[in-house]
Amino acid sequence: MSVSHQQKVYLPQDARTNQYICAELKITDELINQYEDINQCYRQLANQVFELAEQLNLTNLHVIANDKVPVVRFHTEAYCIQSIRKIIFFYNAKYHQAQNLFFTPDYRAKKVRLLFLATGEDIRMNSAAFHGKVQTLVDKLSQTIPDDVTIKIRDHQHITYDLFAKSKGNKASHSYKLRGVIPRYKARECELPDTINAINFVVASLPISRHLKQLHTPKGTYNYQELYQFLQDKFTTAADIHHFNRIAMVANGRVPLVRNSKFEKPNNNENIDLLGFKPNVTTPQIISLWQPDNLVESAYFVIVAGDENCSSEGYGRFMNRVETMLKSFAKEIGMDKAHEDLMIRFHQHLSYPK
Repeated sequence: MSVSHQQKVYLPQDARTNQYICAELKITDELINQYEDINQCYRQLANQVFELAEQLNLTNLHVIANDKVPVVRFHTEAYCIQSIRKIIFFYNAKYHQAQNLFFTPDYRAKKVRLLFLATGEDIRMNSAAFHGKVQTLVDKLSQTIPDDVTIKIRDHQHITYDLFAKSKGNKASHSYKLRGVIPRYKARECELPDTINAINFVVASLPISRHLKQLHTPKGTYNYQELYQFLQDKFTTAADIHHFNRIAMVANGRVPLVRNSKFEKPNNNENIDLLGFKPNVTTPQIISLWQPDNLVESAYFVIVAGDENCSSEGYGRFMNRVETMLKSFAKEIGMDKAHEDLMIRFHQHLSYPK
């Protein structure tokens, strides 16, 4: 295989691309004192953001002032679900637009999150322009708020597809080099600061099938130790063979969120596991989270790219290796490729203080 071919990954034609940006503002006494009370602070701050967004043609955004973590997912219908500590936003970038404020009256949040959801066609191609618009909005907003209010920008991009789409008849594909966010933005004249935190990783979602459960659970019991140990052993073995040493298996009913632990401390937060990895460290980083008495709907398998996995061309070669490893893993656990999904989501994140 030629070097140029290795640098490309061929993804199904129906692979979905998505992007959302979160700007986080720390709430301070000085900020609140600009308004009548905390409730008016949220309302007027949201109105400022919405007015600026209209000027910049940012058509889907949410102001979150209740300390809940936003999670974004694709869906053909637009709606959101709130729990104690998170808000899940479902939307289709091609069609859905929104402006909403979420806050708890008289509750002083630690921070306000401005969530911008990308809209329209060619999300990945237009990602730098979208990021630039958010930067402009944040710069204009900064001129109207106290100097002690710190703002952090987090840019999240991902591509989602079924690893076995071809086995289900979806033969058409497109080639990607999966260039890093920073060089992509620089090529499109989107300025980024020198101090920036970036991380790239893959999350594979495996539904726990009836076949897997029956094959690896002793009859008449509710102990799933054998099932989870089987999946963990097959995954870690496949990862070791293909030389991946920044990995995680999460099968506890929570959703894994990956961050660079050099900059942020991992923690757990109602239905979310924040996992920390260091892309610049070569020693093995292996995380396993499951309980033998808790049967979950899906298990998540995380593979984090290290600094050595990014070439000047991008992450195409890394993704080809990930796909080979996951196909080997799927074969070992007996997946039916024509009837079962192994959904892959390739994430590219960056964050920086504004």
